Amino acid sequence: MERQIGEKQQKEKIYKVPSSFLKHAHINLKQYKKLYRYSIKNPNKFWAQQAEKFINWFSPWKKISTGSLKKHNMRWFVGGKLNACYNCIDRHLETHRNVAAIIWESDNGNESRTISYGELHEKVSRFANVLKKQGVKKGDRVCIYLPMIPEIIIAMLACARIGAIHSVVFGGFSAESLCTRILDAGCRLLITADFGARGGQYIPSKKNADKAIAKCPKVKKVIVVKHTGHPITMHRKRDIWYHEAMSEVDAKCPAVKMDANDPLFILYTSGSTGKPKGILHTIGGYLVFVAMSFKYIFDYHAGDTYWCTADLGWITGHSYLLYGPLLNGGTTLLFEGVPNYPSFSRYWEIIDKHQVNIFYTAPTAIRALRHEGDDWVKKTSRKSLKLLGSVGEPINPDVWEWYYNVVGNKRCPIVDTWWQTETGGILITPLPGATPLKPGSAAWPFFGIVPEIINEKSKLVKDNQSGRLVLKQAWPGLMKTIYGDKKRFVKTYFKEVPGKYLTGDSAYRDKKGYFWIIGRNDDVIKVSGHRIGTGEVESALLSVPAVSEAAVVAVPHEIKGQSIFAYVVKKSGAKSDALKKTLNNRVRQKIGPIATLQDVQWVKALPKTRSGKIMRRILRKIAVNEFDDLGDTSTLANPSVVDDLIAERKKYSAKIIKR
Repeated sequence: MERQIGEKQQKEKIYKVPSSFLKHAHINLKQYKKLYRYSIKNPNKFWAQQAEKFINWFSPWKKISTGSLKKHNMRWFVGGKLNACYNCIDRHLETHRNVAAIIWESDNGNESRTISYGELHEKVSRFANVLKKQGVKKGDRVCIYLPMIPEIIIAMLACARIGAIHSVVFGGFSAESLCTRILDAGCRLLITADFGARGGQYIPSKKNADKAIAKCPKVKKVIVVKHTGHPITMHRKRDIWYHEAMSEVDAKCPAVKMDANDPLFILYTSGSTGKPKGILHTIGGYLVFVAMSFKYIFDYHAGDTYWCTADLGWITGHSYLLYGPLLNGGTTLLFEGVPNYPSFSRYWEIIDKHQVNIFYTAPTAIRALRHEGDDWVKKTSRKSLKLLGSVGEPINPDVWEWYYNVVGNKRCPIVDTWWQTETGGILITPLPGATPLKPGSAAWPFFGIVPEIINEKSKLVKDNQSGRLVLKQAWPGLMKTIYGDKKRFVKTYFKEVPGKYLTGDSAYRDKKGYFWIIGRNDDVIKVSGHRIGTGEVESALLSVPAVSEAAVVAVPHEIKGQSIFAYVVKKSGAKSDALKKTLNNRVRQKIGPIATLQDVQWVKALPKTRSGKIMRRILRKIAVNEFDDLGDTSTLANPSVVDDLIAERKKYSAKIIKR
């Protein structure tokens, strides 16, 4: 049976948009409703209007869209010609030549740089010529393995300028993970750095790159950015210094005319099993969707300084650190470091230093900083902030309230956004001038998006019942395919529910039309026929003051089918036995007796991806003592956490046997 969300859980607080914000918002509630209806009833006309408004085209399209979700062959702005780099830089030069495009903040805080649109144009054009000199041409795949420094944006845009396909790999990944992605994409050139810096530690980027390409025969050239100046080994016939190559070319490089449905980039995401999926996005539809969604969701106005803390190795960095802001002529902040170095005030100090107006980060970071107490926040001003954002996973209501009350001083709307690498951009979100806010809810669908909640038989469920989240209507930002694997693309997203896009997430919609993301479909625990979302249980656990972090998974149960197993990071000083009883009582109180915890394992840390998501599939396998096949672990931020969890689980199991 589908899980019925009780009335007790529906008595959420509702926060109205501050009146001071409403005066300047792009869209109010009445306008949202009218425009949303129009976008659903007349999608081709709606998206044509947005394409004309947000993007410069070298030549117009012949058809707005062709194909369908049922045939999984959607194409947008067919026949239209444009260039992504031109739209991000060139068209802004007349009015923005001296306006800051990028503000870069170093890991240790001792260095920052500002790059204007004019300077960015010069650097990107030069590097595009460097790539051309090395034989890179339209359609070639270029792997970018760089830390969060300005050269990573320069490299991405230079690829786009000449029609090459960029494939960014997170700069903290291992040589093995890098090698896998280079081989899958068939990259012919790699761009890396001597070292990266993160949290006071140095990452041997070039050394990892050397190990990776030893198994990648197609890579003939490696371009190396001298970032830290630490000594490295350079291969005379293969390796090229970035700064030397840039000095040998001129700064004139016309932007290549590209078809709207040509590829822009390949970006890898991990699955539960098998190799990572190379998500391929095309130029026209992606640019239209991220340009529009950035402006309206973040209520961007000329002169705003915007900061997305995501790494450019992830889709959030692509869409809402680089492309979205620059397509709108905005100023985007690029941060090399982490939120807790040199101190737990780092995020808030950067906001004050650069007068950031819009701040977009992950619940993982918010929870970690909340755990350290309010003083680290309150010693800073943050008066420049007008809007806060959340991305990556559902945000717990009490964490949302801390973010709103303490970080935003009760005056900054929060856009709690839901989307995926595959969707290209944000699909469900509050619009800050239109949407009354409910802590923990992703709120309403964005323009052109038609979400539905269905059961296991693909039938619509009633309000307040959880089910599988699907998308009924196509939108321009949707991925084109999985690179080199069309069969996997169809099987993963379309085969199970024909004619709709299967997100793989579970959710419910309340009676006011607000969507609540519960988690991945495989993160739903079915206890005695009742579907219980891991997010609901984790929110209950996190509401206990002695809990720092928590994750729950399903384990087999002889009678109930499944039961709930919790991994908990407790705060120092908390006593295990007393806390375990408190946690069980809180979960029963918040959700009901059916949600009683089977057991609790105390842990020092949880396994997370580089983007901050908890890898619950690993926790599930460890909970049932399946240590040998953990699937793809290449996206783990700290692989040693898994070893610690396995060791603790073995100790725990031994104690159970002795009993």
